[in-house]
Amino acid sequence: MKTSELYDLSVSYRKIQGLVKKGVLERVKNGYYSMGFSGKPEETMVCELFPDGVLCMESALFYQGYLDIRPACWHIAFDKDTSKSRFKIAFPPVQPYYVEQDVLRLGVEEMELGEGKISIYNKERLICDCLKFEEKLSREVMQQSLRSYIAEPKKDIQRLMEYAKIRKVTKKVQDRIGVWL
Repeated sequence: MKTSELYDLSVSYRKIQGLVKKGVLERVKNGYYSMGFSGKPEETMVCELFPDGVLCMESALFYQGYLDIRPACWHIAFDKDTSKSRFKIAFPPVQPYYVEQDVLRLGVEEMELGEGKISIYNKERLICDCLKFEEKLSREVMQQSLRSYIAEPKKDIQRLMEYAKIRKVTKKVQDRIGVWL
């Protein structure tokens, strides 16, 4: 819960601090408190802390089945107007990406993650983003992602080309993937 929500329930700051000291509440991050939050799986924590985010880049590649090893931090896209202070937390480690609102919702799907649901980019959007931000990915991650997409039995080439045009990577898609299709 947010501190403001606790205040609305007539729980004062002193009472909150007392409940934290007794172990009834735990401080998740500045302005957020929970009961038993630290006992939850990391995936559930991410779903609850960042319901407005969209899994992107390496995190989305992992959960879409394109990477074998889970990234060390959570790569999550947010609206560019999102407060930067939200991410000043020790756990779970988050790498935020700030994007325009219209681009943020392009190619978003919902998926079950831990005990919750989270937004994630579909495979075509992911490949376009990988090509757009190629310099941010290791060579191995990039190669594995492209190979996995090429081998994908349910790929949607028409959607890939639509997203490539919007994300301005049409030439890269044609050069890197077109020869294999």
